Amino acid sequence: MVEFTRRKLMATSVAAALGASVSGVAGGRGAGSPEDADTARAPWVNGELKRFSSTALGAEVTGPFVFEDGTPLYSLQHPSRDNPAPYDRSGIGYFSGFQFSLDGNNDDFDELSIPQTNEEKGVVRGADADYEFLAQEQDPINGGTERLGVAQTPDGRDITQDEFAGTQYGDAAYNPDCNQFVATNEAGTEGYLFTNWENSPGNVSRIPLSQDEDGEWNADLENAINVANTEALRDLGGTRINCYGDLSPWNTMISSEENYSHPRVSLTATVGDIEEKGTGKGLVGAAPFWNRPNPNEIQEAVEGYYGDDAWEIQGWWSLTGLEFLAYYLGAERVDQRSDSAADSADEESNTLTPIGDCYPNPYRYGYHVDIREPTAETPKPVKYYVMGRAAWEAPDVQNDLRTVYGCSDGDSKGIYKFVADEEIPSYDDPMDVAGTLYAPKVTNEEAAKNLPPANVDLELEWMELGHATNAEVESWIAEYDDVTQEDYLETHADTDWREDLDAAVEEADREVIENGNRNYVTNEEILEWAEQYESEGPDGVDEELRKVPFLETRAAAKEVGATIEFNKAEGVDSVDDAGPSDYVYFAISELNDDMAEVGDVQLERVDGGVVYRGKLEDDYDVSTLEPVIVGPDASDPADVANDALINVDNVYVMDDGRVLCCEDADQFGRSYANDCLYVYDPATDGQGRATDETGDETADEAGNEASNRASGGDEGDSGC
Repeated sequence: MVEFTRRKLMATSVAAALGASVSGVAGGRGAGSPEDADTARAPWVNGELKRFSSTALGAEVTGPFVFEDGTPLYSLQHPSRDNPAPYDRSGIGYFSGFQFSLDGNNDDFDELSIPQTNEEKGVVRGADADYEFLAQEQDPINGGTERLGVAQTPDGRDITQDEFAGTQYGDAAYNPDCNQFVATNEAGTEGYLFTNWENSPGNVSRIPLSQDEDGEWNADLENAINVANTEALRDLGGTRINCYGDLSPWNTMISSEENYSHPRVSLTATVGDIEEKGTGKGLVGAAPFWNRPNPNEIQEAVEGYYGDDAWEIQGWWSLTGLEFLAYYLGAERVDQRSDSAADSADEESNTLTPIGDCYPNPYRYGYHVDIREPTAETPKPVKYYVMGRAAWEAPDVQNDLRTVYGCSDGDSKGIYKFVADEEIPSYDDPMDVAGTLYAPKVTNEEAAKNLPPANVDLELEWMELGHATNAEVESWIAEYDDVTQEDYLETHADTDWREDLDAAVEEADREVIENGNRNYVTNEEILEWAEQYESEGPDGVDEELRKVPFLETRAAAKEVGATIEFNKAEGVDSVDDAGPSDYVYFAISELNDDMAEVGDVQLERVDGGVVYRGKLEDDYDVSTLEPVIVGPDASDPADVANDALINVDNVYVMDDGRVLCCEDADQFGRSYANDCLYVYDPATDGQGRATDETGDETADEAGNEASNRASGGDEGDSGC
């Protein structure tokens, strides 16, 4: 994933972070803080963890995939422009000459050393293998009519900051993420590679791939396409911030939209808090400012309006690229001083003039997107609106073809479950998919007793939020299709914006902060839904309120007491043929702030994050999350942090049950700044493995592991 935070923006200029370049950041409010003191059993691993790869400086490890023959692949996302070529450009590559044996143990490669020299830090390294690029950002594709990863306007103009003034959530095509290969032959040597591009507007590319007799992979860029530039996806409104995803059991790429700007309230706040306080000051998140002119400038504006009383608006930085998304949909570029590419590079050319003819509907973004008919000349994407709206990192579709787990990235977010009434591919029309959306509730008292994360399972119950069909939710969304930036000003300001634009914008901003944005679902509707939910149950709410948990999933779940406290839920995956008694892995990039301070989960802080796993029950439910990897504290020195998994991002479960764990890491105490890819081999006996000071397993600790964890006992620190 890519996230911009205040911490990151302090290290780079706003212009660079939101425009010319993007840097990966693990990014909770307190990541790297001295408050992350020495936590017992952090780091800790239930099994074995080995480093397979280190990526080039500035880049995250994202988009892992393993081909049928065991060859691994991942994306080089937003590398430093100072790296030597070709590692200064983003791209997608595989590890030539290496295949995982897929026999269930980590003996198939020698652990990669940490990067030590400048040469090693500036490239992608792999254990026993060389990283070979298949394609890189903005390569010519589709007969030269497109550039890889670059979305276009309806008239074929590339949407880049060379063409238009404004922000784009990173350079166009700088952020490749998820990769899923849809094979077209039984051997798995031919097919299409689908890749997410994490920008606004978002993108999914499709590249024909084939493997030759020597085992090398070749990309046919001449016949590659950007799905974003097809009318099929544009008709859905396009996408935003396509992050990770999944390969569905019906052999399609599912791309997840990481719509960070969906929070209508910041962090632990609820809509009820706004009602009680009588104002949204200090509480509102980014969502109410969606249709503000130059929406990403709201944070700076609030700091100007309120001075020392200003607060950080959760997700404000994700409002970047919204106006570029409007151009993608065909909006007239009234906010551009010049149509000249040379002039438009000047930020001053992006004015406050509101877009009034065509503007993206916020409720059309933040979903799982199924690229149906993946091998057709033009694939047919479908958005699963009924699965809820969030900053989705990824879904994990279970083998019952009905159950889907999803994780939402960012502070104070949720993991969610959707269960379809019937098998999802059995619906002739995917808009007829019907099912129930659930939010989690952590129920065990031990989770709130400030114990080390390695010692505590999280016991879950699932709260039903609502039931609907995909078509029903889409019809509710369509009610907001005609809202524009002009409506923001004309609804919330008495001043005529045509006479005094600056005054009208400030007046509207202050009114939205005080009383909410009345162009979209209102605070009153959410509170009324919650009141009816609590008195009548999810099936007893008024018909006009059924939309609330699907369009405002996070706010609704918080209002009825669900555990929306997970910090940066960055990955979820299980083995492709998973069934009852198999595991689903959940990656929590940071365990701090709302998982360590208030609410249902109050564990000891571990800024390095935690990987949990949940055992699938007979009905594909997960009711217990068991920690299996705990990262280091931010205060841990290099001899601890160098070999520990820090700020886990994507997780990918291979066919043999081992798990690829990707990093989007803060450096912490490490002696190097590169992110790494680790391979996790679960403990064969299912027990945790504490170690003594030398790293050797002690019999007493191994034998007493289960009882110690259940009681919250402290066995002392152990290394990876």
